[in-house]
Amino acid sequence: MAGYLTTHVLDTALGRPAEGLEVKLFKIEGDKNRHLKTLITNEDGRMGEKILPEEVFEIGLYELIFYAGHYFNKSNFPLETPRFLDIIPIRFGMSEPLHYHVPLLLSPFGYSTYRGS
Repeated sequence: MAGYLTTHVLDTALGRPAEGLEVKLFKIEGDKNRHLKTLITNEDGRMGEKILPEEVFEIGLYELIFYAGHYFNKSNFPLETPRFLDIIPIRFGMSEPLHYHVPLLLSPFGYSTYRGS
């Protein structure tokens, strides 16, 4: 079995998927972050593809960065400067060659994540 990574973003303030949110994936290698991919969420709040597919999956430490502030600016949320939530990093480890799913539940003033399926 080969591992892979997926993610999606749900806008809990509006009660719908977060479309048009930029997400970057990095592999953490010591004190360096190696950029692997940048994607934008689709109308379902997903990537339309695996953010880390089986053919490039490696066990290790990773970070997803969600650009929430830019999404909120485009979504007509009241503008505040600076935004309470702007860039949301989620660092996590993948220790087995399995399907890892790291979703983000998002609002302008809070977020949560979990290991999904």
